[in-house]
Amino acid sequence: MIQTKIHFKNWKSDILSGIIVGLVSIPISMGYAQIAGLPPVYGLYGSLLPILFFGLLTSSPQFVVGVDAMPAVMVGNAITAMGLTLGSPDAVSIVPVFSLLACLWFLVFWVLRAGRVVKYISTPVMGGFISGIGATIILMQVPKLFGGSPGTGELPALVIHIAGQLGHFHWPSALLGFGTVLVILVSKKIAPKFPMPVFMMILGVVLTAVFHIDQHGVKLLPQVSAGLPKLILPNIRLLKGNTSELVVQSLMIALVVMAQTLLASNNYARKYQYHLDTRRELLAYSAAELASAFVGCCPVNGSVSRAGIADQFGCKSQLMSVTASLVILLVLLFGARLLQLLPVPILTGIVVAALVGILEIKLAGRLWRTNRREFGIFMTAFAGVLFFGTVYGVMIGVALSFFSVVVRAVVPPTAFLGIIPGHEDYYDLKRNRSARAIQNTVIYRFNGNLFFANIGRFEDDIRSAVKTDTRQVIVDAGGIGNIDLTAADRLVELERSLRQNGVRLYLTGHVGSLNDQLRTLGAGCLIENGSIRKTVSLALRDCGLEAPYALEGSAFSAGESARDESESYAEFEWLYGDDADAHLDSLAREIAALLAANPSLSLLDAESQSSWGRVGLFDEDMLLDYVELNLEEMAQEGALTATALDTLEDQVESQRPHKDESLADITAQTQSYMREHDSLLRRRMAERHPRTFERAVQHRRQLQERRKARRKPD
Repeated sequence: MIQTKIHFKNWKSDILSGIIVGLVSIPISMGYAQIAGLPPVYGLYGSLLPILFFGLLTSSPQFVVGVDAMPAVMVGNAITAMGLTLGSPDAVSIVPVFSLLACLWFLVFWVLRAGRVVKYISTPVMGGFISGIGATIILMQVPKLFGGSPGTGELPALVIHIAGQLGHFHWPSALLGFGTVLVILVSKKIAPKFPMPVFMMILGVVLTAVFHIDQHGVKLLPQVSAGLPKLILPNIRLLKGNTSELVVQSLMIALVVMAQTLLASNNYARKYQYHLDTRRELLAYSAAELASAFVGCCPVNGSVSRAGIADQFGCKSQLMSVTASLVILLVLLFGARLLQLLPVPILTGIVVAALVGILEIKLAGRLWRTNRREFGIFMTAFAGVLFFGTVYGVMIGVALSFFSVVVRAVVPPTAFLGIIPGHEDYYDLKRNRSARAIQNTVIYRFNGNLFFANIGRFEDDIRSAVKTDTRQVIVDAGGIGNIDLTAADRLVELERSLRQNGVRLYLTGHVGSLNDQLRTLGAGCLIENGSIRKTVSLALRDCGLEAPYALEGSAFSAGESARDESESYAEFEWLYGDDADAHLDSLAREIAALLAANPSLSLLDAESQSSWGRVGLFDEDMLLDYVELNLEEMAQEGALTATALDTLEDQVESQRPHKDESLADITAQTQSYMREHDSLLRRRMAERHPRTFERAVQHRRQLQERRKARRKPD
């Protein structure tokens, strides 16, 4: 587990990532300081003490704070709404008041333990939120890539701004800006450890100093005066006459910073499996905002782009933040003159490339393939941030998360159960094709609490399953932990209605506290009339049914020793459903490879050493067929000698639990075998994998011929 304190075990990567973060912070911070209504140098001031204070207090090893897009934009909009001019002395005086108030709001959040709210934000919401922020900031920066000015606002305003800036399109700037993005993204693939952003910054300085690209219309960073920031006390008297605007806007800024920073830092905590102390984080944010107020800067924020750069270069502790702060210190003291040589398109390209890396494209693709509902939540959170801003995007995403929880509670997993001949326990009839329903019996599993919103689904499932010959309905209620008044009343009505039609209803397998709830809610009659039983078997016994149970559509009864070939696949089909064939074949290949690598290994040992381990008796016979088939293919490929093949095939054959039902019986009478034994397994194999099936039959014929040849006397 990664330690959350500063240590020196990974000091080389931490210092390198800190240097890069500090250098990249220069253009980012200066640009956003201007958006917030401050002179550019204040961006460096906001990247000095706030980064250091946060780094010393945070529990997140990778995360970085600094002057960033969202709070800068919000402060700039608030100042404009107050009728002040960006960059004016009045604006410079009032901006640190926002930072001070944000500091106080974080202390309030700390007292209220408000950081717990992130526990209720799901991975799709988090991924959509982070991607929305990244996409928004990229769109803000796009015009700077081709020589234009950055935009503000949400997606519609940003698209309009980009379109308007196309009139200022400058080809040399575009070549530098978009070229930088392309070079950095490609370098991440072919040389991920190479500090390409720093190299591109050095290249930019060289291009300006040697080729004077600024004379060809390429914008450079504005001139910055050298020296450390002067500490100030924010003028709280400015609250007079602006109280509501400042208090409300600072609250919104604090909420944005908390949501964005906690969500992003939680993402790293999950990625690297360490604990993020949300209360400690709130104190770290408060300290960073206080430091920003004292240097006259706008509120700082967790920087997703800079944290992504730190992570890319292997950062493992906040030695990175300390180093970044020292870099800014050295720049303020000795490097101010070099700043004016840095081309804006190159520095913007560095930022955009970092932001591309935080877009959760892989997560979106995974959700699209596996869960369309959660993909919809991801895209809604993503679109919410793009169209409505961070706060509303989070609110929309959280609302969707809770809606998803409600939907899952209303429509919980359910199943109708039966028995696999020769097995105990009860199996999902859809999941296990070998399972058979008990005659005249419906066994229904309901995996969720029973309440007003889903009792209708519960009733409909049971009523639709009852047939004219049904005599009992048994509910496996192991997943029901709570029941409300509406569900209890309707459960009594359902039991009475079924009884009048000659069908008994039982509730079984639940926790004892559910019985207490039934009595409290007035449904104790279910207990008194014997409708509540501890297990499914006891309910069946109450109906006069004893093992072995008569099953529907089967010549066997549950509990008999006879085994139909359809009993194979029991565990693999339960686990993998329609993909059972592929997984069983994969395991067979693994065992065949183990035997080929070590012919002296027994089949039992090879099976035990596989990634799966020992399989069930009913799966093992089919597994042996697949192992033999793969051994034959390995011999054809030259991985096994003929002698080794014969030895291993004999070993496999001797391991069969019941030879009379093995694949060898298919050699001459394949079709009659399938008719006589009604082998679902064989039919599935023949239908789904006809080539494999035919290959297996041919292999068994060849195997028998080789064995006959070996038995002939010399």
